[in-house]
Amino acid sequence: MKPPPFTYHAPRDLPAALRTLAEAGGKVLAGGQSLIPMLNMRLAAPEHVVDINRVAGLDGVEATPAGVTVRALARHADVERAGVHPLLTRALKLVAHPVIRNRGTVVGSLVHADPAAELPAVLAVLGGSVRVARWDGRVTVREVPADEFFVGPMESAVGPGELAVSAFFPALGEGAGVAFEEIARRHGDYALAGVCAVVTPDSARVACIGVGARPVVLDLDRNGDWGAAAALVREATEPESDIHATAAYRRHLVGVLAERALRDAAREGAAARGA
Repeated sequence: MKPPPFTYHAPRDLPAALRTLAEAGGKVLAGGQSLIPMLNMRLAAPEHVVDINRVAGLDGVEATPAGVTVRALARHADVERAGVHPLLTRALKLVAHPVIRNRGTVVGSLVHADPAAELPAVLAVLGGSVRVARWDGRVTVREVPADEFFVGPMESAVGPGELAVSAFFPALGEGAGVAFEEIARRHGDYALAGVCAVVTPDSARVACIGVGARPVVLDLDRNGDWGAAAALVREATEPESDIHATAAYRRHLVGVLAERALRDAAREGAAARGA
C-alpha cells in the first residue's frame, strides 16, 4: 500500500524543526519504524511529515555517574552496542529484530508509547524522564517524568507542535541487580507479557508490559518472598483478552515472570556485592 499524500519537510536545525511543527503540525519522522507502516496502512494521514534526521545535535548517547541521556536520533542498535546502562542494554536485545533496531530510535519508541513495548517499562521502572521541546518564539524545553509521560495506549505527553529531544535513564544504585523477562509468540514479536525488575539491598521495583494501558509500576517489599510479590503484581494488573491470549492467561503469565525477574535481579545484585 502507499501512504496518503503529505508535504515533506527536512529542517537542518532544532529551531527550524520546531517552527515547522508549530506552524504546520504533522508527524515527526526519526527512525520511521512505527510511522512508515502506519502511513502505508493509512492508519495515519498527516498533511505534513517533519524529518528530523538532518537536525544537528539530536544524535548520540551521553553517560554520566547520574545516568544516561539518549538523544532523539540515537538508534536502538547504537545504544545497545554502547552498553552504557545494564537494564537498557538488556531490554534493547528484546526489541523487534536487528533490521528494525538498526533504524528505530529509543526516543521514538518512548513517544510511540506502545503498552507492550520494552523501553517505556525501562524508563518507568528507573523513574526516568523525557525532555520535550517546542517553539514559543524561541526554543523552550520541559522535563516530563516517566509517570506523567505515558498517558495511555499509544499516547504520550508530547503534544501538538512538540518534539521529544532526549530521554534520561537514571543510573542504578550501588549493589543493584536487574532483569527483564518476557514471553512472545516468536522472538521479536511484541510480548504477551513482560516484567523488568530492579532490586537493591533496600528495595524492589518492577514495571510490567502487555497487561495495562501503560507500563504498570509497583514498589514491593524487599523481603525475599518473591512468590508473594508476584501475587501482588497479578492483583495490580488489568490485562485484556485479544486474539493472542486471554486476560486470565496474561495475568498468570505476568506473575510467573515477575517472580522470575525479581529472583534473578536479587541474585545478580548479591553477586555484585559479593554477598
